[in-house]
Amino acid sequence: MKPSLSLRGMANISYWADDVIAARHWYNEVFGIEPYFQMPNADTPAYIEYRVGDYKHEVGIISRKFQPQLAQPGPGGAVLYWHVDDLQGTLDRILALGATPYQPVTDHSGGKNTFVTASVVDPFGNVLGIMYNQHYLDIFEQIKP
Repeated sequence: MKPSLSLRGMANISYWADDVIAARHWYNEVFGIEPYFQMPNADTPAYIEYRVGDYKHEVGIISRKFQPQLAQPGPGGAVLYWHVDDLQGTLDRILALGATPYQPVTDHSGGKNTFVTASVVDPFGNVLGIMYNQHYLDIFEQIKP
């Protein structure tokens, strides 16, 4: 019997913002798309949601008033890295949109440039990671439709 997987894939990443409308404008620029869901409505959203990337991962922007009580102020915690084909170009663009550096470009592959990361803090205090990852591309080639 094949054991079941306990973690089947990223279901949602939640970013917090004091001003969800400002965050919507910023992430519209970063993602190049509009959110497909806004609650309670587009004029006064407390939550907005995008589908992003090859697998249409769910990205939620949530009013900070709903952030868990134990969350610490400022950036921190886990970093979700999004694969990008042009790490430096993407980093430059996100910084130009108002993000601030969090982790500089770091090659984790011993100079082979197959596993390179960087991260920023968005204007709302969330850490946004980007990476060029050859392993991501290899897996995507195996499973793409």
